Amino acid sequence: MKIGYARVSKDNQNLDRQLDLLNEFGVERIISEKISGTRDKRTGLEQLFQVLRPNDSVVVESISRLGRNTLDILKLIQRFDEASVQFISLKESMDTSTPTGKAMFQMMSVIAELERNLLAERVKEGVASSRRRGVKVGRPKIPRETLAVALRMYDSSNFSIQEIVKQANISQGTLYRA
Repeated sequence: MKIGYARVSKDNQNLDRQLDLLNEFGVERIISEKISGTRDKRTGLEQLFQVLRPNDSVVVESISRLGRNTLDILKLIQRFDEASVQFISLKESMDTSTPTGKAMFQMMSVIAELERNLLAERVKEGVASSRRRGVKVGRPKIPRETLAVALRMYDSSNFSIQEIVKQANISQGTLYRA
């Protein structure tokens, strides 16, 4: 059986392009999720492993959908191999049922990790550049007194969450973290 796996990192991202490509390839089942590829615990990925049987094929649009870290991706491919499951990446034209496909996969994994590391480096450089120019970076600091008032309102049970965040001019997430 050909089983597709589609993933995007954020809830506001769209899976349609991946789903279209997987359906065009002829997968019989698709498991999808919206979670970062750097996360260790991915329910969709675990669901995928639960339904896999020997001689099945896992099909992804791109190797980066499986993960971002070379070691993690290689471990997943090893799990597929141990379960007698093939791995196919459409974008990279990679099929681990062949020796060439396995070698290509290993090279592409290294490149995917390099891309992720370069992106992280560029972000750090951009943040440092902004700080040198005096730009404040990161979450705004909420005064302790504002949080204290919001928490007292919450503890009183006299106000709804929406009333508290509006009155204190903070986000709901900030209130819950406090």
